[in-house]
Amino acid sequence: MTTTSPVGPTRPVRLWEDGFALDPYGYYAALRAQGPVGWAELAPGVPAYVVTERRAALELLRDTGTFSHDPRPWESTVAGDSPVLGMMRWRPNSLFSDGAAHVRYRASLIDAFERIEPHDLRARVHRAVHVLVSRIGPRGQADLVGEFARPLMALVFNSLFGLPDSQSERLDRALGKMMEGGSQATEGEAEFGGYVLELIAAKAESRGDDLPSWLLDHPAGLSPEEVTWQVFLTLGAGHEPTANLVSNALSRILGTSVYYSTLTSGARPVMDAVVEVLHHETPLANYGIHYARSPVTFHGAWIRPAIPVVVSYGALAHFAEQEVVSGRHPKDASHLSWSAGPHACPVKQHTLLIATEAIERLTLWLPDLEPVVPRAESTWRPGPFHRSLTSLPVRFSPRSPDQPGDPS
Repeated sequence: MTTTSPVGPTRPVRLWEDGFALDPYGYYAALRAQGPVGWAELAPGVPAYVVTERRAALELLRDTGTFSHDPRPWESTVAGDSPVLGMMRWRPNSLFSDGAAHVRYRASLIDAFERIEPHDLRARVHRAVHVLVSRIGPRGQADLVGEFARPLMALVFNSLFGLPDSQSERLDRALGKMMEGGSQATEGEAEFGGYVLELIAAKAESRGDDLPSWLLDHPAGLSPEEVTWQVFLTLGAGHEPTANLVSNALSRILGTSVYYSTLTSGARPVMDAVVEVLHHETPLANYGIHYARSPVTFHGAWIRPAIPVVVSYGALAHFAEQEVVSGRHPKDASHLSWSAGPHACPVKQHTLLIATEAIERLTLWLPDLEPVVPRAESTWRPGPFHRSLTSLPVRFSPRSPDQPGDPS
């Protein structure tokens, strides 16, 4: 399918190509060359406008009158087997709603997550790290993506949502397929949907001390179907980006020996590394999807309805970093990884706590982690939406979590 650019005779920048994962910054430069709003494809034959300039992004994220989060007009134009549908199709939840529906769904999620005490969340992270270090510690080598960051998120989020550890691998596998947007995306969406449907059916039958049960009993009166789609959103949005945040931060930390030594000695907090990732290598690189309610000119581009308008958080971070390096120092170089406006992430403190505690706990157990592959040679998972390592192999002194002197 050939698409016509609204910003001139420009070939769409193909964010679905394998090359995007290898060098996203080259693709961002091609988009930025078109202006604040570039022309791209999220999948073959699926065009999108991509916002790469901070002022335009903030305007988009805050303008609920001109732009909507409801993808149904777009969805009707896309093939049913499109690999990006799993991440973009309409569902009755806070992400894909506007107005009163959005307020109702968002309030229920905020109220539910506020019931999670920081000390309880910290304990859940510590327990998950202990489980994983028990598996990898005695071996003296591991992949910190496949054997730590991703399974850790499955363990933590399954505990919050009232599921046993035995279901963690199933959750991780389904979300991985859906996020990459490739040939297995439809299969991953179906697997994840089945996972959530089974969970809500069980909680509707018998409540527990967990997020789905709190949502089912919330004063907003959400139906089981509505709770299903809030859980679909929060379980997916919690697992994938947080796993990427942890692995990307570990990659940065371990890739610089001086950096790592300051963290393990306590001279520099782990939060520094996490914030650096949010600034420069944000785990959810392209999302914040909107749709024009009617044709409109926006920062030099003619925006047509039923075509996604995507915020490139990755491009915003990259170009802000370039300005700092060149000495121009933008007026506001703060990142937009949490988005902005009425749809900004409602649980960023929970995410930060999970990520920082996971990294701190891991480096307490295994203080001499050493990367096997130089950071410059790291490989990245394909897909238009995320910035996600395929692996992070490390070696370390073998250690059992139960040996004397281990952290309590």
